[in-house]
Amino acid sequence: QVQLVESGGGLVQAGGSLRLSCTASGRAFNSAAMGWFRQAPGKEREFVAAIRWIGGITNYADSVKGRFTISRDSAKMTVYLQVNSLKPEDTAVYYCAAGPSLNDLRRGGIDYWGKGTLVTVSS
Repeated sequence: QVQLVESGGGLVQAGGSLRLSCTASGRAFNSAAMGWFRQAPGKEREFVAAIRWIGGITNYADSVKGRFTISRDSAKMTVYLQVNSLKPEDTAVYYCAAGPSLNDLRRGGIDYWGKGTLVTVSS
């Protein structure tokens, strides 16, 4: 059984930073890419960032470029999302996702979802 487990969310003031983590487990796990989505209250879930296990190629939503950085530690099967210069509009539940490729993942082609971690940014 494949599981994605997120951690690192919390309450932070505007301008602050957090590091979100997502660890994948399960013998059946073989997704080529991992990423993050977020869902703000009353809004649809949206793509944030993704990374390919091999080569570390990344892809970002325009709204987070320059502020968020995705990285991975293949040995730990863990993906990180460093979120800097946080704004109140970044408040959302952040979901980890695994997909067959960067493009598939960005378009919503998801193999597995995590349960999410809440990030709240106060003004």
